[in-house]
Amino acid sequence: MKVLIVSATPFEVAPLKDHLAAHFENPSAFHYQKNNLEVKLLVTGVGMAHAAFALGAVFASQKFDLAINAGVAGAFNRSLKIGDVVNVVAEQFGDLGVEEADGRFTDAFELGLIDPPQPPFINGKLYNPSAGEFDFLPKQNGLTVNKVHGTQQSIDAIAQKYKADVESMEGAAFFLACLLTGMNFLEIRAISNFVEPRNREAWDLPLAIGNLNQVLIELIGAF
Repeated sequence: MKVLIVSATPFEVAPLKDHLAAHFENPSAFHYQKNNLEVKLLVTGVGMAHAAFALGAVFASQKFDLAINAGVAGAFNRSLKIGDVVNVVAEQFGDLGVEEADGRFTDAFELGLIDPPQPPFINGKLYNPSAGEFDFLPKQNGLTVNKVHGTQQSIDAIAQKYKADVESMEGAAFFLACLLTGMNFLEIRAISNFVEPRNREAWDLPLAIGNLNQVLIELIGAF
């Protein structure tokens, strides 16, 4: 089985990398093998553009049985707790569009620039058809943005418009790349903070990254 682990930054998957280095053969950089299991790590860089380019380059030349996007996220959903690890089963682009004169945001689907049911979109959203195979984690809906929200006004507006549970900067690009290439995939996010007026002191990246990598190590061990 060939598995691709995709993260925006190296520190989000550093504990997994250490685990693989200790327990797997390492035939080349970011490439690990144990019996019939082959794991590759791909660090794309932050944001949709970096993710899209990196995934396009890899998917053009390599095939995988499963691609896993792993990283941290902010939570709109207040029933979640800092450190929770979730399965993002649907994604959508949260800032692809125009700002109107009155400050409202109109997205590309509402503008008619993209047809909402144009495959792989369904009513403007991207869904993981394989999400049900990974029911060991809570299922949540994702929103992907270039600029994370940091004022109460913008948070209220986007939460009302999209009803998302979590926010990241790469998820929808990952979904789109996988759906367009027919790749089986999974997006796992650990909650590092709530989406609220920006307050870095309330974040807990070490907890989120630790919990995320524990799940990743257990998942890899199950293959």
